[in-house]
Amino acid sequence: YTPFKPFEAVVSTQSTGTQWQDHKVSMQVIKDVFMYMDRVYVKNNKVDEVQDLGLKLFKELVVNHPPIKSHLTSTLLDMVSKERRGEVVDRGSVKATCEMLMSLGIKTRTVYEENFEQPFLEVSGEFFKMESQQFLRENSASVYVKKVEGRMKEEAERAKHYLDPSSEVPITSVVERELISVHMKTIVEMENSGVVYMLKNDKQDDLKCMYHLFQRVENGLNCICEAMKGYIRECGKTLVDSESDVNNTVSYVQSLLDLKARFDLFLKNSFGNDHMFKQAICSEFEHFLNLNPKSAEYLSLFIDDKLKKGTKGLSEQDIERVLDQSIVLFKFLVDKDIFERYYKQHLAKRLLNNRSVSDDAEKNMISKLKTECGCQFTCKLEGMFKDMNISNTVNDRFKEQTREVQPALSIDLSVRVLTTGYWPTPPCKTSSKLPKEAEMAFERFKNFYLKDHSGRQLNLQPQLGQADINAIFYHKKDDVVTPKRHILQVSTYQMCILMLFNRQQCYTYEDILTESSIPEKELKRALLSLAVGRIQQRVLQKSPKSKEISPSDEFTINDQFTSKLIRVKIQTAISAKGETDPERQETRQRVDDDRKHEIEAAIVRIMKARKEQEHNVLISEVTGLLKSRFMPSPSAIKKRIESLIEREYIVRSSSDRKVYMYLA
Repeated sequence: YTPFKPFEAVVSTQSTGTQWQDHKVSMQVIKDVFMYMDRVYVKNNKVDEVQDLGLKLFKELVVNHPPIKSHLTSTLLDMVSKERRGEVVDRGSVKATCEMLMSLGIKTRTVYEENFEQPFLEVSGEFFKMESQQFLRENSASVYVKKVEGRMKEEAERAKHYLDPSSEVPITSVVERELISVHMKTIVEMENSGVVYMLKNDKQDDLKCMYHLFQRVENGLNCICEAMKGYIRECGKTLVDSESDVNNTVSYVQSLLDLKARFDLFLKNSFGNDHMFKQAICSEFEHFLNLNPKSAEYLSLFIDDKLKKGTKGLSEQDIERVLDQSIVLFKFLVDKDIFERYYKQHLAKRLLNNRSVSDDAEKNMISKLKTECGCQFTCKLEGMFKDMNISNTVNDRFKEQTREVQPALSIDLSVRVLTTGYWPTPPCKTSSKLPKEAEMAFERFKNFYLKDHSGRQLNLQPQLGQADINAIFYHKKDDVVTPKRHILQVSTYQMCILMLFNRQQCYTYEDILTESSIPEKELKRALLSLAVGRIQQRVLQKSPKSKEISPSDEFTINDQFTSKLIRVKIQTAISAKGETDPERQETRQRVDDDRKHEIEAAIVRIMKARKEQEHNVLISEVTGLLKSRFMPSPSAIKKRIESLIEREYIVRSSSDRKVYMYLA
């Protein structure tokens, strides 16, 4: 071998590469000379080939020579460090040296690892550790993430271009550990720039960069996801807590939909529709939506508002989009049976008052509910539509008959025949006294209907009806009386009250109650609308003037009533926020009663199939069967089991009290 110069000079003059090239050429010549020996002697005696022997000698005498070895390693590391600081280095020398170390390993990486890679990774770890602390001190989370991305690209490029490509994975792992894993919680929670800040300020691109970066390390995405979940829960809780301050329930639900739409955009644009993030968003929405016991009612009111006639600015596509969004919130509801009850009430009012924006939109919504919960959930809703279609046919036939039969009716009557069980409104407990003309018309229809449907029973439901009545108000000004004609659109109860004033000018509250037999709750609601409601709708005057109704109050016709409209709709006094607390408790009580029957039916269905079942398993199966409609509590299921035992549907096993047996 030619004597070597000191290594400092070797690297600077690139003579290491020259010596290595000379060695390879020499060994090629020697290999050709000893070709026969390699083929015969070496193979038979299982000793090193000439080429491998030459590599071993070069490694032992040159590369592993103590002064050269330490200088080789330190010089390579120094050149990499200089390049990281932005200085220009001779990449060709480094690449040639790395290739030499790999060749000297003879089909292994041991020489390369020992002389360069291991020290390289250790020094890099220290470098990135200090750099990460500097980055955190000087930059926001978004800038930090971009700098880390840049650093990772640089290291990957370095490994590909002049280190051995196999170093890319270990050096990338070092960068990920020191720049991401160690500091990921700090980055995510960084004040005024972390994940919460990005979510608040719609920094979708920054979140996308962070997502792709954190995706590289273990638990990185979990860290982002937990921060996002905390922010969603905080936003949702704020909305739920502020619900009492919102006068319009539609605004409350719209706020929920807007929040969901925001996070859907983050999910799509920043998190690549990642299943974990999607599950987290759904989980948090389900959590805070069910914190508010009125959510089911409010969602139904929101859909009711969108499906009513007169909704301005909404095309068919807009309504379709809103219904799809509403179904998403509906999926998050635990108590779907409560929503079903409210939805039936609101649908009934839309159908009976002819307020639906279109039958297609209504049927579309029912179809979506059917897809989500099955035909059992929507069978009664579909029955309501069937009743409306049949009623239209019956009314047409009745009007044809009234034209042929004398005497003719003095009023135009339209009747909706509703099937008990389909419609949500309970039967009216008291029989209100209709005006004579309306009573006669109803009796005529009743006789006509029962003639074709013998065995059926018709019960009048005045709380669901409407009427148009002609009214004349006599304005008196300067002793001159001017009659003003209007058509008043009122409820059946309001019609009964107003028609009384054809007999006399003044009635007390008690007189109206006696004459009309309207339930007190409904009577007060009707009088409030007629006498205390909007100024443009006060067709009655109340004395004394107050917003409360007392038994001694007197009511007279307001002859000074005026309106620019010929047809005036008198709105019934209904809370803008949905039901009152007593009404809500009554609805909840009816839902609880229905749940008892559903739980019992589920228990019997399971026991009939199993014949014998252990207590805890039965509780679990009943819960699984009913959770699509509501989440029954174990105590409620236990009470229903006891009730079924008392009625001898099931019995406890004589050998084990925790096992139930079905009695056929």
